[in-house]
Order: sequence, then structure tokens, then C-alpha cells
Amino acid sequence: MNPAVHPVVGYLCYAVYARLHHGRTPEGAPALVAIVAAAIPDLIDQPLWLLGVTPVGRTIAHSLFGAAIAVTIAVAVARRRGRPELGIAFAVGYLSHLAADVPWHLLAGDYAELGFLLWPITHMPPYSGVKVLGEVGGVTVTTLWLEAGIVVVGVAVWVRDGMPGLRVRWW
Repeated sequence: MNPAVHPVVGYLCYAVYARLHHGRTPEGAPALVAIVAAAIPDLIDQPLWLLGVTPVGRTIAHSLFGAAIAVTIAVAVARRRGRPELGIAFAVGYLSHLAADVPWHLLAGDYAELGFLLWPITHMPPYSGVKVLGEVGGVTVTTLWLEAGIVVVGVAVWVRDGMPGLRVRWW
């Protein structure tokens, strides 16, 4: 998935959680935490790959092992500071990133690229990029079309929710 789409997915996932668990739209600070947390795997792994530290751009932070460590630390710190909802928001955002990277590979039949989930136990081949899903009326449909739709829906939901996270007061 395009890195710019992950924060939108993180917000959408947290918005669903807030509605189901609290019966309301997300509050500012947790919404912002979910948005930022959804970007973290790419913010860690992409620079490591570009610097030649890792073989591909989906390794340490995209692995379920890395995610377990990051989420456990975030939840513990949030609880210790008396803000458990921020830990939940971090977990939802971060895990939404990993979950959102899976469907494109399944739809395109690129199952080997799911190796990031259990890296370093499983091999992670180089990312093959945008996936072609088929043709509709002579037009090639790619995962970018679906991602554009996700962004439009996500921004619309965020605006309808009052743009939580735009003006956050932390204390």
C-alpha cells in the first residue's frame, strides 16, 4: 500500500473502534496517535532499506514480531501515564498498517510478499510495487484505484467527524 494511505486507514480503523467501544466519534489525541502510529512501520523500514541496513523496505517494523514489541511498549507507557486510550489508539493504528498491506498481495496472488509478517523467519522478496487487479472496459485497474477510494472515504469520514486530531491539547 502506498505509504500516504496508511494514516487514512489508521484513522478509519480507530474511528470504527471509537464508535463501537465508546459510541461516539474519536477524540483528538487518540485519533492523532492512531494516524501517526499507522505511518510508523514505513517511517522505520523505508529509511533502513534506503541506507542499506535491511534488504527490503518491509522488515523490522512490518514484522509481527516488531509490531508486538512496539505495541506492548506503547500500551505500557500509555497505561503508566494514565492515558490507556492512547495505547489502544497506537495499537489500532500500527496494526492497521500491517493488515492493510496484506489484501493487495492476496488479490494479486503475490503470496511470497507476505513474508514481511514473519520476517526474519520468512524470506521477504523485493516489493513488486503497484498490483494489477484486472481490466474494466479496456482500462487497467490497479491497487492505486482502490487506495484512492480509501483516501476519499477516509478524508470524508474524518471531516464529518469534526477533523479530530487537528487541534490536540495534550495536557
